Amino acid sequence: MSTIIDLFEKCVKKFANNDYLLEKHNGSYKSLPYFKVKKRVDRLAAGLLSLGVEKGDRIALLAEGQNNWVISELAIFFTGAVNVPLSIKLNDQEIKFRLAHAEVKYLITTSRQLEKITSINKEIPALKNIILIDTKNAEDSSYHTLYELSETGKEILNQDSSTLEMRKSSVQPDDIANICYTSGTTADPKGILLSHLNYVTNIEQSIEIVQVNPGTSTLLILPWDHAFAHTCGVYAIMASGASIASIELGKTPMETLKNIPVNIREVKPDYLLTVPALAKNFRKNIEKNIRDKGKMAEKLFNHALQIAYKYNGHGHDRGKGINKLYKPLMLVYDKILFSKIREGFGGKLKFFVGGGALLDMELQRFFYAIGMPMLQGYGLTEAAPVISANSLKEHKLGSSGKLVKNLELKICDEEGREVPTGEKGEIVIKGNNVMLGYWRNETATNETIKNGWLYTGDMGFLDKEGYLYVLGRFKSLLIGDDGEKFSPEGIEEALVENSRFIDQCMLYNNQNPYTSALLYPNKEALKRDLMQHSINPASEEAAAHCLQLIEGEINRFRKNGDLENMFPQRWIPAAVGIISKGFTEQNNMLNSTMKMVRDKITATYDQKISDLYTPGAKNF
Repeated sequence: MSTIIDLFEKCVKKFANNDYLLEKHNGSYKSLPYFKVKKRVDRLAAGLLSLGVEKGDRIALLAEGQNNWVISELAIFFTGAVNVPLSIKLNDQEIKFRLAHAEVKYLITTSRQLEKITSINKEIPALKNIILIDTKNAEDSSYHTLYELSETGKEILNQDSSTLEMRKSSVQPDDIANICYTSGTTADPKGILLSHLNYVTNIEQSIEIVQVNPGTSTLLILPWDHAFAHTCGVYAIMASGASIASIELGKTPMETLKNIPVNIREVKPDYLLTVPALAKNFRKNIEKNIRDKGKMAEKLFNHALQIAYKYNGHGHDRGKGINKLYKPLMLVYDKILFSKIREGFGGKLKFFVGGGALLDMELQRFFYAIGMPMLQGYGLTEAAPVISANSLKEHKLGSSGKLVKNLELKICDEEGREVPTGEKGEIVIKGNNVMLGYWRNETATNETIKNGWLYTGDMGFLDKEGYLYVLGRFKSLLIGDDGEKFSPEGIEEALVENSRFIDQCMLYNNQNPYTSALLYPNKEALKRDLMQHSINPASEEAAAHCLQLIEGEINRFRKNGDLENMFPQRWIPAAVGIISKGFTEQNNMLNSTMKMVRDKITATYDQKISDLYTPGAKNF
């Protein structure tokens, strides 16, 4: 097996003149072909060696997604050093912990992130050099710049390239490529050790399932340090001879977010990587645009969706049996409606790949209906990260697809015994994509990897056709007073997706006689309903009306409701606490992948949860 260095150089030879990196400058996207990326990587790597970078040194990369993110990481690999990729969403203290824990000697960053570093850099004794990607603060002689190092590297290579070549050739497949830190939502963050072999294995596994053609493109809208974007975006795209475009950076994070739909139309991507939070925003915008066209357009769209749902089935049975009768109507709706929506995504988009968390069935059905299938996958950073995925050839909506090749998987009970096909338990895997362990944390490593098997902490099962279903985290299970357990994620997703009045929801049951819920309402939807009923939003009548609407939505899942058979009744919340603020990254109740931080939420609303188990709490 090879290293990322070997893989990259092989791609440069094979796809030399293909565009690899696309970045917006002066109003339009400019391309950087593979062979030019290689030249820049060589020069920067030689420049880094001139600073005294040794093999195995840790170099952190804290930057927005851009060409120089990829060039910097590849240059780090060329020197035999280890990249510690950091999220730009981290605050200074979170950055400080990671830099100190990994004993980072060099930091590559941007002017936008520099302020976080200047307040802490004296507290990180190992940190020797800060290297700026841009030149905004170049007048400060204490900082090096990428340009300066690249120019130095160019001179060195013109004289003698043997030092760089020797260092590159010293890198072995089992050498560490990245130390990727967990979010640290329940304890100190853990540094996940991923080797070159882990990445090359998973890159090959990923492109085997979701095949990407040379010359095609994606707009990489996820954070580039994110494991999913890193492997499936930066490197799987590279290995396929395709290109990645970065989002145009705005003056603020919000402005950058607003550039996404504009950039999608400019780049006209063939595929997009997404996570549930982004996918939901895409859907909301689509539905808002339809609503703005009037009642008739909305009614026609909803009817078109229902026809598409029937025709598509569960994906693997699309257009089969009696459902093929819907094909003529499907073709009409696709021409007059769905194709127009796809034009808003550039008109070339073949599919999304969804990762990062559970992606609910309804969301998958929606995007499949409009002709942009959302292929759900499953993985975790400790597996580099892809474990399974749906593909255009083989997919079943609601599942996380089939396993990647050259990976062993078993489903185990709480005692670690393998259970029969169809039964649920912990997902346990073994393969060359499994991490080496956690950086300087032998206890956590031994708890997670046993006899070469990675215990994921996720609950799931395999069906008879080999499709994997992921049910949620073991640690977040609802536990009844009789010891019975149930994963809450599916119910929480269903409550949100099936109700326009519920925006966020967290279920709770820790050996209690019934399940409770903390619920954040969709205030805009409630206001619209009050206006339709001519009710003053500030009145007591409005409060009672809103509570009645929300209770009605939950009752749909209870006995005699239209969704009563979706989940066992004991896990449907019997008492509900309405909260005034939603879960966000800013209040630390969502992590960087937009998953709820349950321990934080439970601690924050401890008193409210206690109140939900007092007499009368079930009275809505």
